[in-house]
Amino acid sequence: MSVEERAGSRTSRPEIRLVRRGFTDPDRAVRLMAGPALAGLAGDTVVLDALGATADPDLALLGLTRLLEALEEHERHALRDTLATSKPLRDRLLGVLGASAALGDHLARHPADWHALVTFELRDIHPGPAEFRRELAERVTAAAPAARADALRTAYRRCLLAIAARDLSGTTDLAQAAAELADLAGATLQTALDTAAEEDPEAAAACRLAVIGMGKCGGRELNYVSDVDVVFVAEPRDGAEEQAALKAATRLAARLMRLCSDTTGEGTIWPVDANLRPEGRNGPLVRTLASHLAYYQRWAKTWEFQALLKARPVAGDAELGAAYSEAIAPLVWQAAARENFVADVQQMRRRVVDAIPVTELDRQLKLGPGGLRDVEFAVQLLQLVHGRTDPTLRSGNTLEALAALSHGGYVGRADAASLDVAYRFLRALEHRIQLHRLRRTHLVPRQPADLRRLARSLAAQINDDTRADPVAALEREWKRHAVEVRRLHERLFYRPLLDAVAELPAGAAGLSPEAARARMEALGYADPAAALRHLTALAAGVSRKAAIQRTLLPVLLGWFADSADPDAGLLNFRQVSDALGRTPWYLRLLRDEGAAAEQLARVLSAGRLAPDLLLRAPEAVAMLGDPQGLVPRGRQALEKEVLAAVGRASGAADGVAAARSVRRRELFRTCAADLLGRLGEDPAGALETAGEALTALNAATLQGALRACVAGWEAEHGELPTRLSVIAMGRFGGHELGYGSDADVLFVHEPLLGMLDEDAARAAHAVCHELRTLLAAPSMEPPLLVDADLRPEGRQGPLVRTLASYTAYYRRWSHAWESQALLRAEPVAGDVELGERFRALIDPLRYPGTGVPERDLLEIRRIKARVESERLPRGADPTTHTKLGRGGLADVEWTVQLLQLQHGHELPGLRTTRTRKALAAAAAAGLLGREDAEVLDTAWVLASRVRAAVMLVRGRPGDSFPGEARELAGVARYLGYGAGHSGELVDDYRRATRRARGVVERIFYGP
Repeated sequence: MSVEERAGSRTSRPEIRLVRRGFTDPDRAVRLMAGPALAGLAGDTVVLDALGATADPDLALLGLTRLLEALEEHERHALRDTLATSKPLRDRLLGVLGASAALGDHLARHPADWHALVTFELRDIHPGPAEFRRELAERVTAAAPAARADALRTAYRRCLLAIAARDLSGTTDLAQAAAELADLAGATLQTALDTAAEEDPEAAAACRLAVIGMGKCGGRELNYVSDVDVVFVAEPRDGAEEQAALKAATRLAARLMRLCSDTTGEGTIWPVDANLRPEGRNGPLVRTLASHLAYYQRWAKTWEFQALLKARPVAGDAELGAAYSEAIAPLVWQAAARENFVADVQQMRRRVVDAIPVTELDRQLKLGPGGLRDVEFAVQLLQLVHGRTDPTLRSGNTLEALAALSHGGYVGRADAASLDVAYRFLRALEHRIQLHRLRRTHLVPRQPADLRRLARSLAAQINDDTRADPVAALEREWKRHAVEVRRLHERLFYRPLLDAVAELPAGAAGLSPEAARARMEALGYADPAAALRHLTALAAGVSRKAAIQRTLLPVLLGWFADSADPDAGLLNFRQVSDALGRTPWYLRLLRDEGAAAEQLARVLSAGRLAPDLLLRAPEAVAMLGDPQGLVPRGRQALEKEVLAAVGRASGAADGVAAARSVRRRELFRTCAADLLGRLGEDPAGALETAGEALTALNAATLQGALRACVAGWEAEHGELPTRLSVIAMGRFGGHELGYGSDADVLFVHEPLLGMLDEDAARAAHAVCHELRTLLAAPSMEPPLLVDADLRPEGRQGPLVRTLASYTAYYRRWSHAWESQALLRAEPVAGDVELGERFRALIDPLRYPGTGVPERDLLEIRRIKARVESERLPRGADPTTHTKLGRGGLADVEWTVQLLQLQHGHELPGLRTTRTRKALAAAAAAGLLGREDAEVLDTAWVLASRVRAAVMLVRGRPGDSFPGEARELAGVARYLGYGAGHSGELVDDYRRATRRARGVVERIFYGP
């Protein structure tokens, strides 16, 4: 039963009146009003209405009762009379009591402090630092020396009470309240410093000490409860020695911090945090100005300059504080010129988000997505980028800086206004949450009672009817503003860039060309002038295409900037749009399918291979809008489509071209799916999926090309006199193809009954030669290089052999390395029965019943050692070469293949062409330890993924990490490493392969 129903079921009129005014416990309210403390007020409609207008009428009534009970009788009468006759005081006092249990507790302990609500009103409606210093100093100096810490706490709460009263009653707005809180913090620090100096006059005489406010204190936008970030700077007084002066200043600073941070019987004020100083908590608490400058000029990181943007002298020696500000400012406003400036700032923001516990993410008002820090980071980043040349932007206050950015044309006026409203609401919500218990928190509570109090407190700022369901109204308003803030990156950074390249109405503010280039450069574009030309080409004009792209580009530019190569993403998008911009479905796809636009941006900026494939036939972008469009197709479906396309072709060349066209489209599908993480969350599983997809694609292409070449030969010469089969070898046969892999094959044929061997051999050679030539011929389609060098006698032997010839060769001339190569042989195209007979032929060779003779074992090891010493490219780093380097692919594969040769005849699990499956079977059979198998598997997967990443990023194969920084960053992104973590990738790779090499030394080479 609801409160209203319970109240309505009674006949008592007071309870009903109280429920209608917002009380949730009317029974207790009636009891409190009947007590002596509230005599004369219980039936006062004006007071009841004022209580009902508070955030929590029950809490306000309880607090008022406790306050009146704590007062002397004459004071009680005075307060009751004032409540009945003075609306301003009544609204302030009850507003505080209904919103803050902690301030209610303070008034119950110090009831005379209710006069602060009158005193501050009479003195100055907006007290500043001097007013607060006078108030604190009077009360602290009046106390006995031993009681001054408590006196400072009670005086601080008295001032805080006055600020909260004006805030809650609407006398001041959010910005003014936050500024007053910062001024009160500065006054508190000054009073604590004065107290410390009085306690230690020798230290005070030896040094000059300035306290620099940082963070929200420095920006005059402090919360009700927050750490107060400071930096201490000191200089010796005349005649003092520097080290002695610094020790003295350290004593004063440490005492100041304890006076504010220690917990006494009066609680605590707030922690004073000096960890933003040079070297953080590991550095000295106090430095001279010269020491500060030396550190910032040589060692400081980007985030430290971002923090210094809000630095402001708040206490101590004013002259020294001003000197500090003047010396630091030039360093702050040149920070945007540092290498990787934007990447550093964005990385810091990502680290903050990643550190949020999952259970708090959806309630984090400050650090979560769409939270306060999103606004602050974005505004600060724009300030640092454009404040180099525009001094009007150099404010430590977020709202002032946002207004300056809007006035200067760096942010659209409507966007700045919208963001201003969102930020004010989020900060107001944060203030109300903290006020209740005066606790440092940024989590929106979950309890309905807490949410109801917050909703009623913010009713004037909620664009919704809070009377019916205040909690739902609050949640809707909060989420609405959070969504708006989530769009700030797009809004603040990119829309003004479009204005800079489009014609603005007369008198409208906009970025200058120089400012636009500076912003593009700061956002990571290596060639900002070219990027602006692309924007002009895409967004200028009045066509439908330009209009839609102006809507899309702010979002797309953000996705490009978040990649390793923003320039390539923007250039590729322009090229795709130039090719498809007049195609209605393309613009509709990007406009209406948000996921398709994001996927396109990610693909276009992730490397060269996928965009190159897409630009050859841009219509493939349509698959990005299909929920199943990025699912790799199976072998059967691919082969059916390829053979159908070949069947419609007019000749061998056209048939192979048709097969290559299908391959190009499907290669893009697999690349895009891989880049977007659609092949599975597990890296090893995604690698296997890609390998299977590429194997199926190349097998279907070979099947189609073989059909086309046979048909072409038969059209000219009649029936082909032989049967042909294509045997996949190497990574092709192992279903482990990479994006840059050749197709290693063997060709086998068998003359038809009654046909001459010579005629059959000539026909088979002609068909296979043409197949290789047409698949590799220059065209718009990517080539498929068919490599037959693993055939008997290598390049000196015939391209195609009969099954009988293979049988004779292997019986008489076969070497150990050929048996090893045949471990990954698998029929993939042509005559199925002939392929199976070839498989039956080679099984005894690759799985010898007697294992590996000692001479063959020595030969395999000798060849492996020679490969390591002779085939590694000159200048290549053996610790990072993925194929032939230490612990790389060759190391793992040769080790696994040796185990297959030795034990494949007795262990069916080893009879597989796949490396990882054979490795798992060897571990299951006890041929190597589980830990060793995991080490080898990890190294093999990582090396394979690096090779895939290099091909995707560079657009050409490579076995080593790229030397160019952007390409290496792209490889790191593909492998799941964030911006700026390329070095970690290389270190992790070396660590994994070093461990793998240790296993190879023991298993392959033996003791």
